[in-house]
Amino acid sequence: MAQDAPSVELVTIYEISKILGSSLDLHKTLRGVLSLLSSHLHMQRSMVSLVQEDGSLQAVAAVGLSTEEIKRGRFLTGEGVTGRILQSCMPAVIPDVAKEPLFLNRTGSRKIEAGELAFVGVPIKVGRRCIGVLGIDRESGAAGRFQGDVRFLSMVANLIGQSVRLHQNVAAEREQLMREKSRLQKELQGKFSLDNVIGVSKRMQQVFSDVHQSAPGKATILLRGESGTGKEAIARAIHYLSSRRDGPFIKLNCAALPESLLESELFGHEKGAFTGATQDRKGRFESAHGGTLFLDEIGDISPAFQAKLLRVLQEREFERVGGNRTIRVDVRLITATNRNLEEMVTKGEFRADLYFRINVVSIFLPPLRDRRDDIPLLVEHFLQKFNRENKREFVVSTEAMQAMSRCYWPGNVRELENCVERLATMTRGSVIRHADLPCQKGQCFSSVLRDYGKEHRSVPIVPQGQPVSEIPDEEMPESSGETEGAAEPVSERDRLMWAMEKCGWVQAKAARLLNLTPRQMGYALKKYNIEIKLL
Repeated sequence: MAQDAPSVELVTIYEISKILGSSLDLHKTLRGVLSLLSSHLHMQRSMVSLVQEDGSLQAVAAVGLSTEEIKRGRFLTGEGVTGRILQSCMPAVIPDVAKEPLFLNRTGSRKIEAGELAFVGVPIKVGRRCIGVLGIDRESGAAGRFQGDVRFLSMVANLIGQSVRLHQNVAAEREQLMREKSRLQKELQGKFSLDNVIGVSKRMQQVFSDVHQSAPGKATILLRGESGTGKEAIARAIHYLSSRRDGPFIKLNCAALPESLLESELFGHEKGAFTGATQDRKGRFESAHGGTLFLDEIGDISPAFQAKLLRVLQEREFERVGGNRTIRVDVRLITATNRNLEEMVTKGEFRADLYFRINVVSIFLPPLRDRRDDIPLLVEHFLQKFNRENKREFVVSTEAMQAMSRCYWPGNVRELENCVERLATMTRGSVIRHADLPCQKGQCFSSVLRDYGKEHRSVPIVPQGQPVSEIPDEEMPESSGETEGAAEPVSERDRLMWAMEKCGWVQAKAARLLNLTPRQMGYALKKYNIEIKLL
């Protein structure tokens, strides 16, 4: 070695430690270390071999060798000089590789001639365990120089061993985290998913979470959302996730029948109770005994019938039409509406006592325009259903899917399903393109229904992340003015009161609902002189 070899070695060790600490890409850092050895210490070839899962020793990084030569650098434990170093975990020096029968030249990278080439190899250790070999080629020369090479390369091998151990620990932790992530994803997928209900958006995942949370209990559930958002599918899912899954699931649309028939449908009738009552007939409540009764459009029943329904909900008993025998039933009730029941109660159109009786657990179903991430999945689902039933193979182009994802969909999922069926029926060929969409032909008549139903909006929902000052008045509870006539715009105080009541007078929850900080919420409550109720 040159006279200043110790200082060169010291600088080289310093540079090697910097390289090994610069990245978690093991192969990249090992190549950097070997390149540094080659340039600083004039070593012809160098190679790092590590033990693989099958126990063999494989070259993983090298300088002075081609890719194919590196691939050939594979040894079994005890095979050749490199294999012996791994087996004994001791350094080895071959002053002249041409005279050493154990030197295999497995890579084929060397032209071996007597007196020209020496080999120095040292084990790479982690603790007392040998995990690899660092080998270099030197010009054959005085034996005294090799002793310094072994000492220096052993220090480099120790640094490499620590780096390999760190890499293995990181890889093991990453693999464990990935397994845990996969397990949790499968668990969440099973927990926050419902049969026959498609939804990966944040809003629908919240709905699924609420369904799984409320289904096992006995509480009455009120499903709220616009028409076509899938309230019946959610009600059915609640039933089959409950302990009543083996009992009947009975449904009735309250808006589909006049009051006279509605009473008979729900409570049943005795023979001769009215013209046409030729025999006794069970009502929906009796049929749902031991199971679940789903009453859709509960907001459309008349005030007179509301009083009759209230007694059943309170006592779980009733008499059939034309009868005087009291019948008791064990029924879980799920109701649904697309009406603003709070507004109806305020106007005297819906009984307050019935409202509080059915509004035990409320689950809010978002309109399709608020869960656009689900639109492509729904389109694919409905298209596959059409293809299966009609033995077709329709697909949707990217442009058409993007256009459908941007639509307003006032009819929600029901309208989307009808649109997909119409497109598949009327499209020529097997690809539904952007030009095939009704809106591109001026035939999307539902666009005029954009504001339909605002007067019957099911519930005031504050969009997440939207400041209270930006919430449209029609999405918040309306307060009637002192003068008869049109309702006055909602004040800031009304918004705060609505949020506090909705959150059970928990200030922190109300602040999150209105996208305010707790400090801003406290200031607003103080500004409008709102006292915190202790419930």
